[in-house]
Amino acid sequence: MISFIRIDDRMIHGQTVTRWAVEYPCDGIIAVNDAAASNPVLKSAYKSAAPDKKTFVWTMDHFKEKAQTVLDSKTRYFLITKNPVDMAEILVSFGFVPNDVKRVVVGPCNDRPGAVKIGNNQSITQEEAQALEDISKAGYDVEFRLIPDKPVGSWEKFRSQFGF
Repeated sequence: MISFIRIDDRMIHGQTVTRWAVEYPCDGIIAVNDAAASNPVLKSAYKSAAPDKKTFVWTMDHFKEKAQTVLDSKTRYFLITKNPVDMAEILVSFGFVPNDVKRVVVGPCNDRPGAVKIGNNQSITQEEAQALEDISKAGYDVEFRLIPDKPVGSWEKFRSQFGF
């Protein structure tokens, strides 16, 4: 089962394990990112960031193969992608419905060329904005929040900056 959905360009790190796991208890973490899952060094680093949790770093294709097993599991997992485009592929294009979780929390998205800054350490591109709009239209509340007690705002607050 999924207990929490997050987009975070760092994917798995200490804050995920210590701060977010207190607010949303979990037994494990599933990070979906083709590049990380295909790189043994990155995969190992992500897994070592959460030594007391079942931690998986999967390609998108592998996640799609395991999706029903994840939903049927009694184990509570965080579902994390590195970017909104990947999360939209999971939630919208693939149609993965994560139990009763209808909120997607967007964490750090670093400044990059072509990205619009919407908050401290939160910048998104037009392509990512479209992905967030698609996620929102699919019935999810999209919230920008670096840490549990510091909300930046909802997608509704920022969407007009991207022409929606």
